[in-house]
Amino acid sequence: MNERTDVTAEDAFAKKAKQQFDESVDRLDGETQSRLNRARHAALAELRPSRPAWVQWAPAAGVAAAAVLAVVLWTGNPVVEDLSAPAVASDMEILLTEDSLEMLEDLEFYSWIALDEELEEMPEAENNVG
Repeated sequence: MNERTDVTAEDAFAKKAKQQFDESVDRLDGETQSRLNRARHAALAELRPSRPAWVQWAPAAGVAAAAVLAVVLWTGNPVVEDLSAPAVASDMEILLTEDSLEMLEDLEFYSWIALDEELEEMPEAENNVG
């Protein structure tokens, strides 16, 4: 019960304080009310955070970014000629095998074999220079 009487006492006190405040405001002259009103607005303006400069330009930057994206999508990707898949695959297979390191070590030998095969394919007349 003590809490209930405290609550009703607080309510009565709040009502009485509001009534006295309202009466004192009504007794103020117009000039004082105007000065108080200006001071209240100035205090509220100081509480509001000012917007950074980038916030003002954010919508314009968004529109510009959307325009650039639209141009890029509109022009599309250029057509790239299709690489021969078997050649690319065979090169990749060579590089991915375990023997690729050994092949790189013997690269001079493999180039000599390729040169020898080219010479064998040439007609006999071209091989004899003398």
